[in-house]
Amino acid sequence: MTVHYHTYDLPAGLDLGSVVAVDTETMGLNLRRDRLCVVQLSAGDGDAHVVHFPETRYDAPNLTRLFGDAGVVKLFHYARFDVAQVSRNFGVRCRPVFCTKIASRLTRTNTDRHGLKDLCRDMLGVDLSKQQQTSDWGTASLTAEQLAYAASDVLHLHALKAQFEILLDREGRRALAEACFTFLPDRAALDLAGWDAEDIFSH
Repeated sequence: MTVHYHTYDLPAGLDLGSVVAVDTETMGLNLRRDRLCVVQLSAGDGDAHVVHFPETRYDAPNLTRLFGDAGVVKLFHYARFDVAQVSRNFGVRCRPVFCTKIASRLTRTNTDRHGLKDLCRDMLGVDLSKQQQTSDWGTASLTAEQLAYAASDVLHLHALKAQFEILLDREGRRALAEACFTFLPDRAALDLAGWDAEDIFSH
């Protein structure tokens, strides 16, 4: 594994392929309060690119272009939160997307464990460490431990996606999954507009 560290944007001309794994690290889980600190990405080649935002400055044309590129699938685990972060901070509708958490909920109905750590353990035999999950991502520089943690959250998403492609077809739920993925930017917009804690589809 190689971790490439960048500040404020990806380098110009970097090609991460047609499917790029993405995750974010923030100061907390409140979309309207907690600032974005890190965006990590991987092309599925064993390398990770970690983009650090030491300050609240998100003029990142290369990242923005990637998020808005309709020819590149953005691969997330729990895309709802990350897509909202992209919309809020980069002003772009992130699409198309694939979410391993949604794929898991639609196919792994034999379990209620759908976290990334659970998926990596159950499906890939990989034990992810979550020790740095609640560390301070807003610092001026990231530690080696933080960089390794950030990288680990995107390095396995391509392998998970490959398995979920099989499971979605096996269970006959691919069309349903794709409808959910298409709706995710709108779900994120609802969250940002204040409907994050309310199910507007309930009676």
